[in-house]
Amino acid sequence: MAFDENRAWELVCERDSSARFFYAVATTGVFCRPDCKSRRPLRGNVQFFTSTIDAQAAGFRACKRCCPTAATSDPVGKIRTHIEANLDRSVTLSELGRVAGMSPFTVQRIFKQEMGVSPLQYQRSLRASRLRGALKQSGRVTDAIYEAGFGSSSRAYEGAQLGMTPGSFAQGGKGERIGWCSAPSPFGRVIVGATERGLCWLSLAETAEEAETSLRAEFPAAELQRDPSLSRLVDAALQMVRDGSDLSANRRLGGALDLRGTVFQLRVWQALRQIPRGETRSYSELAREMGEPKATRAVARACAMNRVALVVPCHRVVGASGSLTGYRWGVDRKRKLLEAERR
Repeated sequence: MAFDENRAWELVCERDSSARFFYAVATTGVFCRPDCKSRRPLRGNVQFFTSTIDAQAAGFRACKRCCPTAATSDPVGKIRTHIEANLDRSVTLSELGRVAGMSPFTVQRIFKQEMGVSPLQYQRSLRASRLRGALKQSGRVTDAIYEAGFGSSSRAYEGAQLGMTPGSFAQGGKGERIGWCSAPSPFGRVIVGATERGLCWLSLAETAEEAETSLRAEFPAAELQRDPSLSRLVDAALQMVRDGSDLSANRRLGGALDLRGTVFQLRVWQALRQIPRGETRSYSELAREMGEPKATRAVARACAMNRVALVVPCHRVVGASGSLTGYRWGVDRKRKLLEAERR
């Protein structure tokens, strides 16, 4: 999970029981609730996850002290826990209503308000996350498909949202062809990656080596080929910062983006692209503009999952007070981007 990690760490230090995420400690191999009473780890050893499934898929085990996989008392927490415990079968709204003590209609409404997706979409997302983890750990496609809760290989191909077939993902993107190009910029080293469908990766780094490493970590077995002609994509992205031009209308890009995510994530990323250069939005403002006023946290998570910096300008989202919140590519870089856009 990648979101406002600075704020998440503050909530962990405050032992905030209302925070709905989990943190894992690399040195112990366990994951906990934010309000766990155990001794606080070093910040550098901590990773954050939005669900227990994601944490387990990454190889962490549940803390025996705070029991993060146990049911919680709030309705949405109960619903999430029940869904996470029953990924191997379909869970109906009526069933979730009995678990939470409310009508199926209310279950659907409050869950979508809080999470930004329906219970069914949440289950599909968790199955996809589990499949990714199982494929990376074992590489055995058939076993991973059923371990993830998919009833058949066809359902896995339809619902996993891997951006490629499960077999290809299991092999680190083997068979996927991605051209890439790296170039310096005022905001650090920029690297772009593009499939035949369009731009799929744009990251910012301190050095050329770090930039290339980020791409190879995402697609370790893909056919990566340096393509100097893709420098036009770097130029087009930087032009967005300089003058606010719409990248989709920029001929150097050709209008093609290969964005891979859930329906809700795609909606958020599209909303981000509607924020004018020189302006910012808070997470709650963006949620309201999308017609999802109760989905602030879900919007924040989607912003953090953005793989295409600058083009999908998640740097234009700030805290409710106007303060700079976490940014996947660094808060200092976020500040420089916003300052450049205000000139």
